[in-house]
Amino acid sequence: MINFFMKKIMLFIVLISNVYALEIINKPIEFTQLRVELTKEYIKKRYNKVVEDINIIPKMIVIHHTALDDFSKSYDRLNPEILLSDRKDISNASKLNVSAHFLVDSNGKIYSLMPETYMARHVIGLNYSSIGIENVGGQKKGDKLTSKQLEANIKLVKYLKNKYKSIEYLIGHYEYRKFENSKLWLEKDKNYRTIKNDPHKSFMEKLRKNLSF
Repeated sequence: MINFFMKKIMLFIVLISNVYALEIINKPIEFTQLRVELTKEYIKKRYNKVVEDINIIPKMIVIHHTALDDFSKSYDRLNPEILLSDRKDISNASKLNVSAHFLVDSNGKIYSLMPETYMARHVIGLNYSSIGIENVGGQKKGDKLTSKQLEANIKLVKYLKNKYKSIEYLIGHYEYRKFENSKLWLEKDKNYRTIKNDPHKSFMEKLRKNLSF
């Protein structure tokens, strides 16, 4: 009887381990003191908060796609510390470049770009409480991200939710405005909004079917 229960316990441990077991490759973006200071400036200008550091308490995970079908090109968009010159749509808000905590390639490989508890600029109004996951691809309307990306996102979200008990929400980038009247929303400028459609709704539907949020 004892052996029977021990086998059950071991099987449970193996199943749990498989759920959270994933390989995360470290590929940090440029993150010198310049990016830290630009992030502090962003927090002060956009959120009217004066902070000593750029640490956040994650309460939300935001899923994105890069609209570029190439990993290197996607990474190169996020790597510089200063916002690229072609992002005139958001340049008035800050010189801080956009970024994300993770980048998932089309083959399902997960790359860590920056510390999970540093603030990234990836979603208007909600940066100060969210972890951003970018997915390579989604360039054409109706394009689907790969099944390997879906599997990787499921594992990564489960890993993060297990690691940070403070996480309560999972959204696609296109859903960010639903939180405008929530306690998490910090953007002070009512005119600073952009239209987003990433990732595709079908991807979020599949993702949510495999997660408990």
